[in-house]
Amino acid sequence: MQSVIEQLVAIVGEHRVKIDVDSQQVFGKDQTRVFTPNPMAVVFPDNTEEVQKIVQLANQQRIAIVPSGGRTGLSGGAVAMKGEIVLSLEKMNRVLDYLPEDRVIQVQAGMVTEQLQTIAEEKGGFYPVDFGSSGSSQIGGNIATNAGGIKVIRYGMTRNWVLGLTVVTGSGEVLHINNGMMKNATGYALQHLFIGSEGTLGVITEAHMKLERQPQNLQVLVLGVPNFEAVMPVMREFRAQIDLTAFEFFDANAMQKVVDCGHVSAPFTTQAPFYVLIEFESPHEETLNQAMQVFEACMEKGWVLDGVLSQSLEQLKNLWRLREDITESLSGYTTNKNDISVLIGHVPAFINDIEQFFAQHYAAFETCWFGHIGDGNLHLNVVKPQDMPIPEFYELCKSINPKIFELVAKYGGSISAEHGVGLTKKPYLAYSRSPVEVDYMRGIKQLFDPHGIMNPGKIFDIA
Repeated sequence: MQSVIEQLVAIVGEHRVKIDVDSQQVFGKDQTRVFTPNPMAVVFPDNTEEVQKIVQLANQQRIAIVPSGGRTGLSGGAVAMKGEIVLSLEKMNRVLDYLPEDRVIQVQAGMVTEQLQTIAEEKGGFYPVDFGSSGSSQIGGNIATNAGGIKVIRYGMTRNWVLGLTVVTGSGEVLHINNGMMKNATGYALQHLFIGSEGTLGVITEAHMKLERQPQNLQVLVLGVPNFEAVMPVMREFRAQIDLTAFEFFDANAMQKVVDCGHVSAPFTTQAPFYVLIEFESPHEETLNQAMQVFEACMEKGWVLDGVLSQSLEQLKNLWRLREDITESLSGYTTNKNDISVLIGHVPAFINDIEQFFAQHYAAFETCWFGHIGDGNLHLNVVKPQDMPIPEFYELCKSINPKIFELVAKYGGSISAEHGVGLTKKPYLAYSRSPVEVDYMRGIKQLFDPHGIMNPGKIFDIA
């Protein structure tokens, strides 16, 4: 071990190798908080060349590497608990190139998402992938998990915005893939193998990211609906008339948790079991008039009980907080979280099946629903009853999760919509992926990471 530490110091310098317990605890885990980190060391490279040397050293010594970004994940994908080298990319946060004609910016993988959004805005552009952790998540981590967020209905996943990657493979080779080009028909698009790979094939060190034009005069509507069956026709009516940038939903339980925190008020006095948040551009008064006409038509059909339209930038931000503050408001509770997705058309039946399951078998459990309904991504939070011991709750959740995933499989959905598989979802991978698919994934890993040093044990085990 001492020899390896000395060689790491020789690569990056003494001040960028940490072996103290505090650093191991901070950088050896993500937001799952259920695993005990125990890495050998935390290393902070500054560039691709240093990453390559670290990976080559790890290959020589057969020591595992766990890439570390903002550590905002909820699947254990960044956990290091078996003496691994944690490779933190937080020092690699620079802009490398900007191509205004192509609307492409090249950045190091450690750049924080919000930083990229700010830089894009300063250059007159817009980076649209956005979520609650944008202030701490990093671009490399976003790519490694194919992060989604709140704008997928209009802008798609992270995958849609990656036009090139620099990657150090598990074998220590550097690949410069696609070079930021929009069109390149010269064989396999290798960048897509690394998007969503959770660091199991190599380390993403640089990325060419596509930018969009800035949205114009955003507006937000929050509507209360009488039942979940009304959510879908409301979405259909609005999408038929207006190009939406977001269509989010949350139930009354989730909103009440946010209101109880005291930072924002309920949007209106009318009580509703479900709420939707609709965001759209309104560059012309005609668009706003169309939105209000759709709103009134939905009211007449009984699909909407009440609603409010943002009248200022401050009110727009507060309405968004009703949705974006849910995760933070739940942090004071013991919960079992599931990030799942099904086709949009299956969402009402799927939610009904889940609700019936809890009503029949776990009536004492409170469920909090929220999610990106416009792309079929649902976040199901099961809240521990106040008088139930935590160990008992988690033990029950071990039997609840397979039942939830059986319903996911029934509708051909995914057990992880945007947080990856990591460690926590690995036992349930078979609900979304066939044995043949997993075997092909193992084959791909063997090709890029022949010694199995890259984030081992995540997504699947090597046979």
